[in-house]
Amino acid sequence: MPRAFHLHGVLFLLAAFTLLFFTALSLPFIPPLDLVRVHFGGVPSIGYGGQASLTELRFGTWGYCWYESTGARFCSSASHAYMVTVYNADKSRFQFLAPPFTRGLAVHPTAVGLTFCALLLSLFTNTIIALLVVLLTLLASLFAIACIIVDLVLYTGIKHRMENLDGSIQDTRLGTGFWMVVASFILLCLAGFTVCFGRRRDRMSGATSYPLTHHKKPSNWRARFPL
Repeated sequence: MPRAFHLHGVLFLLAAFTLLFFTALSLPFIPPLDLVRVHFGGVPSIGYGGQASLTELRFGTWGYCWYESTGARFCSSASHAYMVTVYNADKSRFQFLAPPFTRGLAVHPTAVGLTFCALLLSLFTNTIIALLVVLLTLLASLFAIACIIVDLVLYTGIKHRMENLDGSIQDTRLGTGFWMVVASFILLCLAGFTVCFGRRRDRMSGATSYPLTHHKKPSNWRARFPL
């Protein structure tokens, strides 16, 4: 494909891979890149398993982190399909986030792997490899959509449970990691379009044009009607 389109496709894939990679790490490895975060307004009314009161709770791909009123931050150990239990101040009521809500977060590393494969193959300009890049990019885009859906399900489950916690004033929002996944999906779509368009331009430029043959008309009427 033409060099300009090829370069743009590689850059789009590189940017998408970078965003997905850091989002797949997420919490507890990179606390700022959370998928969902909960801010608590009524600080004295929230307790976490008998510890100090909470001010913020963040959820990521492999774990969660909580911020206490003392200013300290703590994170859980990394695990797949983790669970979270949040108590109210007097420990008379709690809300439980079950593993089914976090088990689907494993689609994030899958999207990273597909994007990485597409990025490696995009470094080559072979025709067959270009088609594979398009297919892998399309598949990675589908998994990016799956990541967005799973994150939204997680957000809905957390918001519903935190609202049902007695004595709490909370604000549940989508975190930075979620918006990075959305941006990576857009970049994957741009990469797929760029590779397809570049492939089409390559085929058009390689096509052979055949000039039309012009026949000179006879100058007199006898030459037009030979005997």
